Amino acid sequence: MHFTSTSPMSKYRKTVENPHLSFVHECQMVLSENILSFWSRKMVDPLGGFYGRIDGLGKLHEDTDKAVILNTRILWTYSAAYQVTGNPKHKLMADRAYEYISTKFIDTKHGGVVWMVDRQGGLVNGKKQTYAQAFAVYALAEYHKINEYKRAKDHAIRIFELMEEHAFDPLHDGYLEALNQDWQPIRDVRLSDKDMNAEKTMNNHLHVLEAYTNLYRIWPDAKLKGQLIRLIKLMCSKLIDEQGHFKLFFDREWNLLSNEISFGHDIEGSWLLYEAAEVVDDPELIEAVKPIAIKMIQAALEGQDADGGLMNEANPEGIVDDDKHWWPQAEALVGLVNAWQLTGDEQYLDKMNAVWKFIRTYIMDKDGEWHWKVNKHGDVDYQEDKAGPWKCPYHNGRAMIELMNRLK
Repeated sequence: MHFTSTSPMSKYRKTVENPHLSFVHECQMVLSENILSFWSRKMVDPLGGFYGRIDGLGKLHEDTDKAVILNTRILWTYSAAYQVTGNPKHKLMADRAYEYISTKFIDTKHGGVVWMVDRQGGLVNGKKQTYAQAFAVYALAEYHKINEYKRAKDHAIRIFELMEEHAFDPLHDGYLEALNQDWQPIRDVRLSDKDMNAEKTMNNHLHVLEAYTNLYRIWPDAKLKGQLIRLIKLMCSKLIDEQGHFKLFFDREWNLLSNEISFGHDIEGSWLLYEAAEVVDDPELIEAVKPIAIKMIQAALEGQDADGGLMNEANPEGIVDDDKHWWPQAEALVGLVNAWQLTGDEQYLDKMNAVWKFIRTYIMDKDGEWHWKVNKHGDVDYQEDKAGPWKCPYHNGRAMIELMNRLK
């Protein structure tokens, strides 16, 4: 890999046999000292688990309810990080996250994980959002890799079975967005108040995909493999348009309900789809997915601005949201390196280098973690959380881990 003299990584450059090693070292420093140290220092709740929120100005909101998405993403991040850092403090944080999830979020009566608890761990919202079940599977499978004597694998398998029993749609294929606590239909299935009330969504299927991919790594079950292959094919046939963009919202029968484009999801999906095909080790499927992954990268790059940052959203007429959120930048790093690995085309590394420079200049906070977003001019939006239900160490932490593993 070649970094230009204007790259913020240039000061780390040194003569090594592997030209990526200085960048790998920088990613490890960012992972440990910028991202994980923030969560370890500021988010550990003495009442158990982790606090629910720190706002954009750095103020801790101690009594904020605790979301399953935040907690499962913390579990995944520290479990994955320990495997590359070997830092026993990272394993202790993963242990803490697992204990809290297994005692407060696992629904002992109906199975699966509930959506929200209060600071004391009391139930606030018990709905079974499929997206949340997927993140529980994803995180529990990762934790099993560092703690095989725990019941994490059993929990993950049971949640998979419940998803297949209740959320899978055998008539029209795919997975329903949400059900109530005892797995019965509900009217409002939205993931958040920013989402359309649609029975099937791209976002849900993308994260079921990554969850099943990770579960298959530790449990190569025949049914799981079949459903994972089915999901890959479904996403390639129904969720991606001719230009390579994800289609976002659907009814139960896969009629498209919107025309929005999400550049971050395009670039995240490009590498997650290819990863899934590799994990099931189906040569024909790998060859079928490869050009789709490249097309998705090219589609996502329509949102890369002159400053290197990836803009948020568009529609067929053009850009509709030119803010630059932290998570699409993180996913762009991985997606672009993956595209380079698939093609050998150095342009993808150049574009990745531009994203990294943008992150270091505008997104990364010198006081720890990454800002939620900046506007077109690079101004930070301090109204958005630094940590919270949707602001977790998963996207940026995973990006650092992926780059370390891919380039070392």
